[in-house]
Amino acid sequence: MSQVKLRRLPPELPRDGHSKQRIRVVIVENHQLVSESLGMLLDGQPDMEVVGKATSVAEAAALPSHLSPDVVVMDFHLDDGTGRDAALAMRQRFPEVRFAFLSRDGSEDAQLAAIEAGASAYLQKSSPASEVIATIRKVAQGGSLITPAMIARLVSRGKDREHMRSSLSPREREVLQLMSTGVGTREIATRLGISYSTVRSHVRSISAKLGAKSMVNAVVTAHDLELVN
Repeated sequence: MSQVKLRRLPPELPRDGHSKQRIRVVIVENHQLVSESLGMLLDGQPDMEVVGKATSVAEAAALPSHLSPDVVVMDFHLDDGTGRDAALAMRQRFPEVRFAFLSRDGSEDAQLAAIEAGASAYLQKSSPASEVIATIRKVAQGGSLITPAMIARLVSRGKDREHMRSSLSPREREVLQLMSTGVGTREIATRLGISYSTVRSHVRSISAKLGAKSMVNAVVTAHDLELVN
């Protein structure tokens, strides 16, 4: 079930005596310890209030509209999908909300997916608490840590990565998968029922297509591209 937390705290009064509205934050995070720790951190800020929590795409999409969050702090990997899925679903209910992604996944694919969903910031969970807090404040004020140059770079790299993925033949993918599990060239030939020289030819082709200088480098790149398990 979604963990909706409603609070009725008196607004902070600045020196001029006028009410100052807190930043209303929703946390979408499937690790309870991280969610609770982040909630305590943000609730401890004089200008922030955590008004709701969710642990999945489904829960995020079902959060009641009266929460009216200003900022959603979003994990990228959720049990039933991604933060991109959750952000797109939440925007249907909260069209004005802004998203600050906070994830362990620093891959370009994840960042690009978050940007496609309208992220205003993408931080890793190793970021200092002070940076997370400052980012939420900036995002709430309409700012963004996503620059046009960053978007252009990620889109370009995304196209390159997709080209590399699509360039491999089904047989090359089979060879690459076996390579990733530590199977040697001669054993690959035996398992696939092809000649040793054919395997060597596939390895050379895979390395060229992935821009790799060795089999090890090719496997590392393949993992990064999620071409192998």
